[in-house]
Amino acid sequence: MTIRDVIQKFEPRMKKTVEAFQYELASIRTGKATTALLDRVKVEAYGQQMPLKQVGNVGVLDVHTLSVQVWDKSMVSAAERAIRDANLGLNPSADGQLIRVSIPPLTEERRKEYVKLTKKFGEDSKVSLRNHRRDLIHEVEKLEKDKQINEDDKNRGKKDADDLVHKFEKQITDLIAQKEKEIMEV
Repeated sequence: MTIRDVIQKFEPRMKKTVEAFQYELASIRTGKATTALLDRVKVEAYGQQMPLKQVGNVGVLDVHTLSVQVWDKSMVSAAERAIRDANLGLNPSADGQLIRVSIPPLTEERRKEYVKLTKKFGEDSKVSLRNHRRDLIHEVEKLEKDKQINEDDKNRGKKDADDLVHKFEKQITDLIAQKEKEIMEV
C-alpha cells in the first residue's frame, strides 16, 4: 500500500463530510421558499414514517410559498400535521389535495440564530474532517512502522493529508459564508 492509496481511501470520506454539511445547510431557512426546507419532514403514512416527498409533490409556488400536492386524499391532514409539527415555524393550510406552506419573513433575532446554527454545523463538519486527517496520518505512520515507506514519504504523506483537509475546510468555510449571506439578506 502506498501513500496515494491511503489518501484515495480517505478523500471520498472527506467529500461525504462536505456533502453531509450541504444537506444540513439545506434545512436551514433563509426567508425564501425552497423545497429542501421540507426534506426532513416525515409523515405518518400507512402505519410507518415516510418522507413528505413520498406522499406528494413538493414545489415552489413563489418566493414565499411552497406547495405540496398530496397524491392520496386521506393523507392530506397527516401531511399538514407533519409540516406543522416539524418545528420549522411553518403554518401549512390545505385546499383540497394541495397544501400551501407560507414562508414567513425572518426576524433579525431569528436570522442571527440561523447564522449561529450554520456556523455550528460548519464547525462540526470541520471537526469530522480533522478526525479523518488524524486517521489518515495514523495509517501513514503505520506504513512507515511496517517499513513499507521511508521517513521522507511519511512526512510527505502528512503534508498531503494537511493539504487535503485544508481544501475541504475551505469548501466548508465558503459554504458557511454563502449561507450566512443568504440568511441575512432581507
